[in-house]
Amino acid sequence: MSQLYVPKGYKPVLNEKETENAIVLIKDFFQLALSTELNLTRVTAPLFVKSGTGINDDLNGVERPVHFPVKDMNETQMEIVHSLAKWKRMKITEMGLTPGFGIYTDMNAIRADEELDNLHSLYVDQWDWELCIDERDRTIPYLKQVVEKVYRCLKRTEFYIYDRYEEIKPLLPENITFLYSDDLQREFPNKTPKEREYEACKKYGAVFIIGIGGKLPDGSIHDGRAPDYDDWITETGDGHRGLNGDIMVWNPVLENAMELSSMGIRVNRESLSAQLNERNCMERANLPFHSLLLSGNMKQTLGGGIGQSRLCMYFLRKAHIGETQVSIWPENMVSECRKNKIAIL
Repeated sequence: MSQLYVPKGYKPVLNEKETENAIVLIKDFFQLALSTELNLTRVTAPLFVKSGTGINDDLNGVERPVHFPVKDMNETQMEIVHSLAKWKRMKITEMGLTPGFGIYTDMNAIRADEELDNLHSLYVDQWDWELCIDERDRTIPYLKQVVEKVYRCLKRTEFYIYDRYEEIKPLLPENITFLYSDDLQREFPNKTPKEREYEACKKYGAVFIIGIGGKLPDGSIHDGRAPDYDDWITETGDGHRGLNGDIMVWNPVLENAMELSSMGIRVNRESLSAQLNERNCMERANLPFHSLLLSGNMKQTLGGGIGQSRLCMYFLRKAHIGETQVSIWPENMVSECRKNKIAIL
């Protein structure tokens, strides 16, 4: 079922023409800020990969990729990427990058199993980025340093837009707050993960929730993560597990928490084996990507994705992601948006 939240008395700050111009400003400014802050080189990325290689991102492990046969390659099956989490690591290895340098790309995808609402679309556009790191940097302090760099880019972009559209006032707090998913579960034991995110973002404005995908004290997980890219199982030495997380902010238009980025330190040989075992999918160890990693022939990296349309939606105070990208929506959702001045592109 598609879900739509209509903010009471919603009125777009910018009209459609102003919005289209502002989208260009945000995308151009943010990607330059990110690439400069993290030493990232832009690369060209695939829209689809060969099925059965283990390269595609499995997201929560249940989403079905859009696939098609290629007539001129003996009907070989290809599939549209969900994201480029694993492809980027292979690219960094192929390029021979050294720690402290990385890549970013414009990633476009189709996620046919998304539940469509204000934030989720069939069409996904994000900056996928990956940074080569040293094995000794597989730590929470290093992860936090990189998160703070990404957050600085968000802050700069917010001011950049305010400087051009003064009616869009800055909202992000000066600093991002780091929270552990297991601590949130202990603090709000009777709330769902989404309700915990709501409480955290409303209180702090911007948070990075650490440990997404690993088991919480009660055996549940905060949110799904595939077992073969982010490391969510490694003990961090402070009573917690997991070297990944989500950047989330309070969205005043939707009056709710909003995820802008998912990122983390990637698995090494030990954590990949442990995570495949925990999810009962050891058969993946024989796939090309996993074999390379388990044989020690893959660079250690840290990376993530940052939603382009979501970023524009947040900075331009939009109520629906369809106001900052073109996709397909259920007819009843489009009709309801029109009634409430939500200008779907």
